[in-house]
Amino acid sequence: MKKILSLVLVLMMGITMLSGCGSKGETTDEAETKTNENTLSGKIVIAGSTSVQPLSEELAAVFMEKYPEVSVEVQGGGSSVGVKSAADKIADIGAASREIKESEKSLGLTEYVIAKDGIAVVVNPSNKVSDLSLDQIKKIFTGAITNWKEVGGEDQAITVVSREEGSGTRGAFVEITKIEEKNAEGKNMDNTTKNALVQPSTGAVKQTVSNTPDAIGYISMGAMDETVKGVKVESVEATEETAKAGTYKIARPFNYLTNGEESEVVKAYITFVLNEGQEIVKEEFISVK
Repeated sequence: MKKILSLVLVLMMGITMLSGCGSKGETTDEAETKTNENTLSGKIVIAGSTSVQPLSEELAAVFMEKYPEVSVEVQGGGSSVGVKSAADKIADIGAASREIKESEKSLGLTEYVIAKDGIAVVVNPSNKVSDLSLDQIKKIFTGAITNWKEVGGEDQAITVVSREEGSGTRGAFVEITKIEEKNAEGKNMDNTTKNALVQPSTGAVKQTVSNTPDAIGYISMGAMDETVKGVKVESVEATEETAKAGTYKIARPFNYLTNGEESEVVKAYITFVLNEGQEIVKEEFISVK
């Protein structure tokens, strides 16, 4: 009888030890996987588009919460800076809010489309103009149309507000609206009017338009709020649905760019962004899933 009791005690101790190998409801493999995830460590530097920057900051915050030993530093500078930073390996990931140019494709960068975004044409909320054609937009931003009365508005001079050269938002905007044209040598030239007020960020454009009754500018669709009024383009409102469907014509991708072999922590971050991170993307932008 004593031998039987001893055997039962030994078996019970063995079961207790096995159940202690993982937390409640976890297999041993699940517990090991969780441990491996928590030991991921390293630093990631992301640099480039100021339109992508706020989204990258949100993604990075959630990723660092998931992996406390990882540091993700997000910097701005514009899309051209993002391309160059990735190409020169100054940053682990370059961010660009436009298509990669033909001249940049020879750099050998790997492209990841992490989101899509529409570029909204915005005016001051007091402006009664609510719909413009692509041709009218082009003429306004090149200086061919200079008064709101020419497009159905008040007899008031138009204040054009644009982004700085090198901005991905500007690059995408001038290309889509045909403001960018080839010169006699066959090079693409940005024909934005020299009278435009040039601003260094999406936020600065929005603030200028909201404070200037006769102003018009363009911003990331995800940055839209009640301080500015979005203008329909070819009678189509700037929304996620219309940008995704292709009926709203002024839209662009958000790209992450890497150069060469990616570190384990960079691979893990990009995998996160393209999968569970899309829940964050679709809060303000267009998910790629």
